[in-house]
Amino acid sequence: MEKKRGVLLINLGTPDSPDPQDVKKYLKPFLSDKRIIKMPSVIWQPILNSFILTTRPKKAAALYAQIFEDGVSPLLKYARAQEANLQQLLPDTKVGIAMSYSSPAIPDAIEEMLAGGVTDLTVIPLYPQYSGTTVGSVFDDVMGFFRRSDNIIDLRFIRSFYDHPGYIAYYADKIKQALAAHTVDAVVFSYHGIPASYVKDGDRYPEECTATTRLIMEKMGIDVPHFQTFQSKFGPNEWLTPATGATLKTLPGQGIKKILIVAPGFVADCLETIEELEQENKGYFLASGGTDYHYVRPFNEERALSEIFVDLLKK
Repeated sequence: MEKKRGVLLINLGTPDSPDPQDVKKYLKPFLSDKRIIKMPSVIWQPILNSFILTTRPKKAAALYAQIFEDGVSPLLKYARAQEANLQQLLPDTKVGIAMSYSSPAIPDAIEEMLAGGVTDLTVIPLYPQYSGTTVGSVFDDVMGFFRRSDNIIDLRFIRSFYDHPGYIAYYADKIKQALAAHTVDAVVFSYHGIPASYVKDGDRYPEECTATTRLIMEKMGIDVPHFQTFQSKFGPNEWLTPATGATLKTLPGQGIKKILIVAPGFVADCLETIEELEQENKGYFLASGGTDYHYVRPFNEERALSEIFVDLLKK
């Protein structure tokens, strides 16, 4: 039987709307995932249901309302754009998208692949650097689907692509273009953080972040001061440091008042980049004496990302 190939692009997820109830519907499975919160359910679930899900959805909904356009979140909009890009590049391959904690759900997307006759499926989590909290969770969901299925197909899983030459070149070029347009004192690389205890358990995520920063700087070939930080801390436990917000508050006092900030852990703009980096953290920097703050956008709808995926599929 002739093989039919499929590619499934998977990202984190997004509320269906900025309504607090939809945000709660999204946050509950996300914050119930044991890859995300490594705490016994008997302890965590009462905290989640009695405190976090009674207050956080309303606050988060107000933030999501600022970034939704025409009823669609940027994360879903750009995932659809890359789906279309990749489908155009691979006309003989069935391309789909899925989200870990929202629609289209991973099981539904795989069912659609199987119904379309796919016998050879490649799963590409849309996270350049591996972490158990992201890629590991996607792996669990995909394997969980097939553990419940008698229809086992050829399956390939892309673990990470932080060191792909096209990925590195994309950010190196973007930063060089920004530096040509703006005079800055330093470049700040901001990555999503994870709890420090997860790294002690074996998660190699910070190693891949550091390698990403190093490879981009080497590719640029420009001697410019740079910093690597971690953002989006959740909860009271220790997370990876230095924190983006704390760093931006201290840089102006060190004479670094003009910065370029880039987030190479994200392939698309989302709440963490639009609201957190472009608004909240920018506010910290300017309020602390900074004068110029420039944000370098990720791939979003640019075809360069899908071209990287095409190359990964050849290997």
